[in-house]
Amino acid sequence: MTTVEGAIPGERRAGAGRVPAKQPLATRIAARTGGGVLRIFLVLVALFWLMPSVGLLLSSLRSPQQIGESGWWQVFSQPAQITWDNYSQLLGNEKVMGSLLTTAAITVPATVLVVVIGSLAGYAFAWMDFPGRDGWFMAVVGLLVVPVQVALIPVAKLFGAVGLFETTAGVILFHTAFGLPFAVFLLRNFFAEIPRELLEAARLDGAGELRVFTRVVMPLGGPAIASLGIFQFLWVWNDMLIALIFADSGNPPVTVALQQEVRQFGNNIDVLAPGAFVSMVVPLIVFFAFQRQFVSGVMAGAVK
Repeated sequence: MTTVEGAIPGERRAGAGRVPAKQPLATRIAARTGGGVLRIFLVLVALFWLMPSVGLLLSSLRSPQQIGESGWWQVFSQPAQITWDNYSQLLGNEKVMGSLLTTAAITVPATVLVVVIGSLAGYAFAWMDFPGRDGWFMAVVGLLVVPVQVALIPVAKLFGAVGLFETTAGVILFHTAFGLPFAVFLLRNFFAEIPRELLEAARLDGAGELRVFTRVVMPLGGPAIASLGIFQFLWVWNDMLIALIFADSGNPPVTVALQQEVRQFGNNIDVLAPGAFVSMVVPLIVFFAFQRQFVSGVMAGAVK
């Protein structure tokens, strides 16, 4: 039998379309199974992850009596159970509907402030020279380990002294203050990986620091900024501890409003189920709307 000149011993010809003989077992299994099994597994994981959301949606479309008698999966065998009466009850509940507006009034400013201030501070720590820069940045990093519970009593006393206790502005300031350390840490590390030549070229063209930040850094840092915005939005929207302590008890956010419904009306499931689904679906919409930017930011951070 003749051999091909220059062929590597132990390896079959590439033209034969076969896997090399001496490959790891895991590689050979992956090559033979292809991506089909992996795709099926990922679909099953996604369905399992979405199951609580689907169950809550279907529960919100059933009557309170049906919810108490059987599980939500009975809808598939008895589609006549579906009704929109629960959402009519929800729309008629002024407290819960008002709490959704209060939550939005807290979440949007707290997210915007953290993104804007964190972006400016991250750029300053990454590309501007000023006295004590490294020391200040280490102090910011140190704030990441400070638990929220430690600051509850001191901040409550401070807000009570300045008239911010049980106000929407106080809740916004609290979320902004505790969201900034992570924002500065994340964006500073991302901005520091931008090639220095791009910034120097912009400065040579006469651009000042603000113009460099808005025209060069912000577009390049879009994925990281979007990821930060999603994280901050989810944290603030789903928060209950800070809202329970600092928010106005007469006009609370939706998490506190739903908790009060449970406390006052234990069997008020016709309002709780649709209210919980509406409060949950808003973060899901935000996440899926910006998932491309979120994945880009995560992957960029992993590569860097």
